[in-house]
Amino acid sequence: MEAPSTWNGRLLLYSKPIPVEAGEPPWQADDALVSTLVRSGYAVAGSANTIFWPLERAFCDQPALVDTALDVLGTPEHTIGFGLSIGGIMTAGLVQRFPELLSGALPMCGNLAGAVAVHNRELDMAFVVKTLLAPESTLEIVRITNPHANFQAAMTVLREAQGTPAGRARLALAAAIGNIPGWHDPASAEPAPRDFETRQRNQFAWFEEPGFLVFFLTRAQVEMQAGGNGSWNTGVDYAALLASSSNREEVEALYASAGLDLADDLVRLAAEPRVDADPGAVDYLERHIVFDGDLGGVPVLAAHTDGDGLVTPDNQHAYADVVASAGQQDLLRQLFVHRGGHCTFTVAEILTALDALVHRIEHRAWPALDPGGLNDAARALGPDANVLAMGGKPTEAQFFAYEPRPFPRPYDIRHIGTR
Repeated sequence: MEAPSTWNGRLLLYSKPIPVEAGEPPWQADDALVSTLVRSGYAVAGSANTIFWPLERAFCDQPALVDTALDVLGTPEHTIGFGLSIGGIMTAGLVQRFPELLSGALPMCGNLAGAVAVHNRELDMAFVVKTLLAPESTLEIVRITNPHANFQAAMTVLREAQGTPAGRARLALAAAIGNIPGWHDPASAEPAPRDFETRQRNQFAWFEEPGFLVFFLTRAQVEMQAGGNGSWNTGVDYAALLASSSNREEVEALYASAGLDLADDLVRLAAEPRVDADPGAVDYLERHIVFDGDLGGVPVLAAHTDGDGLVTPDNQHAYADVVASAGQQDLLRQLFVHRGGHCTFTVAEILTALDALVHRIEHRAWPALDPGGLNDAARALGPDANVLAMGGKPTEAQFFAYEPRPFPRPYDIRHIGTR
């Protein structure tokens, strides 16, 4: 926990996504984002996680964390959930599990399609890779027995595939199934829509770091926590997923350039035996967590970059849809930033989003969230804040109007029992 000498009465429950060693604090003393938040008047409290998918532990920790903060600080005027990446789904999970603890929530770049949908999406991409690029290999896509060896085998498949036109076309198909954007580096401009070769190189970069690590190694830890495989692709039509993908034209162009028949590969995918889930593991992921759309009276301001290929921006579409199905859409607003990379927000963009959420909490009405006004507010915070929160590179605010695509295979409370 960190607090300023002059506290503004606002407590941030910071769900930090990156695991640490047992006994270590959730962030280091020189964490630039936490330091800036504290200088801005916020108290910041968090609990460390030591595993890749820490939701079960995090949900258990939060009430005790709040009690400790109250003992140390006194009663806050507002308690706000805040987190990035897996910390974003943790934050949205707190809204669903413990709405009485929160005045508002700011989940950023979070897996808001929920645990089952996210892991199914990863399985879909791994299934394409295994079927089309490594059909005779020992590569495991579920029930992984030797995670590190499996990851090394996957990386060999990836790099060999990237070295041939046919391999690149098939990697593009895997990326298209998961709606992976063709933009990776936050310091570069987005490639032109029809610059398919550059967009595919960016998708390869997403697979190289950190996509394949998630698909072929850390999945094993989730399976260990869940007691089995919580993902499945029974009944999945990969031709239909490609048809609805943002990257369909890229795949068609790269297949034609490589002299491959896309229809033949889609037939191979259709014919390949499917993966069944272990029901108990699905139950675990449903508990930790799929969303029911009930925000419990808590205003939620979610944010995402459009060039995020690890936690894709279509997660926001899935979350907005289930919230609307529960009649809670007035409590939800979503902001988008035009930038490549995962969680590549500037400090100024985070502070601006927090200010907008505090306005909603205090005035019971959302402020104007037009991108121009948000960018002006972020710029007004000065050059020290207009830097990437991770890495510190000077970067201008880039809020913009954006409509995310539908999530490829959504799974929320309405889907429970339908697998």
